Amino acid sequence: MDVGKPLSYLKNPILAFQHDFFPQSEREANGVKRTKWFVEEGSGYNLLQRTKPQTIGYSLTDSPVALLAWIYEKLHDWSDEYPWTDDEICTWLNIYWFSTAGPAASVRIYYETTHASNRGRDTSRERLKLWIPDVKIGLSHFPNDISVLHHTWTRVLGDVVFQKEHKRGGHFAAYEKPDEIVCDLREMFGKDGGACGVIEGI
Repeated sequence: MDVGKPLSYLKNPILAFQHDFFPQSEREANGVKRTKWFVEEGSGYNLLQRTKPQTIGYSLTDSPVALLAWIYEKLHDWSDEYPWTDDEICTWLNIYWFSTAGPAASVRIYYETTHASNRGRDTSRERLKLWIPDVKIGLSHFPNDISVLHHTWTRVLGDVVFQKEHKRGGHFAAYEKPDEIVCDLREMFGKDGGACGVIEGI
């Protein structure tokens, strides 16, 4: 039931049928190319942070220029033509540079997640992709995210009560397109929304 992998007719027959016989949206069709690009050309950081986080951590902590290069590359490549200003970029860098834990802390989560099961905790990286029970899930799809999946593939995450495709936006959609995120949340949790009433008193 892993998200991001082809659907199985044995495990998810209805979703697999929908995927194979219903047309893809423009976002989904272009998403195949986008995801392929990311896997082949843009995911090197992920391997380094999962295996040798302290190596890059020393570099990011030692050099503001290294931190600028590391962060700006992602802001540039993972956004959807968002016009980053110098002030915005400096703000992002300062969040890492002046945090108590320092820049190295931000890369360690990749290592910790990957190696958590080795310490007796069942929170391995693969488990995070499996079905999530008893949680209402909402998904906002943006075309320039780093992994752009077909809407039927993401349905295997759990009780998906809301999905919406957006025409613009990337991996930093909450920053690039905050109004769209707010509207999605209001629709999901609002009256007649899929998650209406999940929080008492709202």
